[in-house]
Amino acid sequence: MPEVPAAVDADALIAIEEQWGARNYHPLDFVVERASGAWLFDVQGRKYLDFLSAYSAVNQGHRHPRILQALRDQAERVTLTSRAFRNDQLPLFCKELAELCRMEMVLPMNTGAEAVETAIKTARRWGHQKKQIPMDRAEIIVCQNNFHGRTTTITGFSSELAYRDGFGPFTPGFVPIPFGDLPALETALTPNTCGFLFEPIQCEAGILFPPRGFIGQAVELCRRNRVLAIADEIQTGLGRTGTLFECWSENTQPDIFVLGKALSGGFYPVSAVVSSAEILGVFEPGSHGSTYGGNPLACAVARAALAVTQEEGLVENSQRLGAWLLEELRAIRHPIIREVRGKGLLVGIDLAVPARPVCERLMEAGVLCKETHEHVIRLAPPLVISKDDLAWALERIVSVFSAI
Repeated sequence: MPEVPAAVDADALIAIEEQWGARNYHPLDFVVERASGAWLFDVQGRKYLDFLSAYSAVNQGHRHPRILQALRDQAERVTLTSRAFRNDQLPLFCKELAELCRMEMVLPMNTGAEAVETAIKTARRWGHQKKQIPMDRAEIIVCQNNFHGRTTTITGFSSELAYRDGFGPFTPGFVPIPFGDLPALETALTPNTCGFLFEPIQCEAGILFPPRGFIGQAVELCRRNRVLAIADEIQTGLGRTGTLFECWSENTQPDIFVLGKALSGGFYPVSAVVSSAEILGVFEPGSHGSTYGGNPLACAVARAALAVTQEEGLVENSQRLGAWLLEELRAIRHPIIREVRGKGLLVGIDLAVPARPVCERLMEAGVLCKETHEHVIRLAPPLVISKDDLAWALERIVSVFSAI
């Protein structure tokens, strides 16, 4: 085994990762050693304000003390039993999450992609059992520019060629439409349609919004045609956009919520499909499962993460500070900025040039963010961030653009 260099030698650690790790990511070249709240610290002791939040997985901030304590307490008792046995945390997690979502039943998984796969299986089985769609003919309508995960099935209905290249053949049964196009949705509906899978805001595509009212109209259209409206709120949910769930900003309740990321506050992979008893009731013992899904450690962590989100005003903080941040960013006048769009603490700065070099300059200034779809800078700080820290970051963002 190669010798691990001293922790402060960032270049040596980067070289080891480049040699021994598969290169399926293109990270910024600094090495995180520790984190607290909205701040990250590298191996050389420099501090950075985190404006990515692990793609919204750490809405509650890094190492939130309440969630950390829940992790420690549960780890002292029992961590994993598998679903072969019952545990004392799963029932409470299911009840609390279902009530929070105004639903009736929860199917817990681990990663967001697993939850999306579970939602797909749910919709197909519901379509066969409840809608009497002929076996193996059920169809799910999806949106172009979507991002729902990286599994073979999910990448198969992505419109991003880089996600698909070399990974076929893909699973059939998915019908793409333009995002936010209600007439296209209506045209795509057939007697074999069992579900419509959508993101309320397309985050990976560059913080793209549908027309106002689309979510409500789309869900109502699905209801009239007995089609399940499946809202992937893995990134937008749990306060990121200034409401607990983005669908609720249009007073709309989907048939299925798909949740993950901030569901565990960044401590542990936790995801879930949340729906009615009639829909999730299509499963019986043996029809679906997960070794780690619903384990007691995950459930204890998720319960604490949900409590923090609700009790510490994170949704309100996102709404209040997000409106201020968006106004300040839109006041920046620079020829390479085409548009600033966002909601809550989810903002995209659309550039006329590649965004990667700007993200690298922001890193040097102490603000960490990431480019998405080449020309967009995504800003998504933890929802616990203070206005002072947000202003600190804004000064550096303005300075970086001024220097370009």
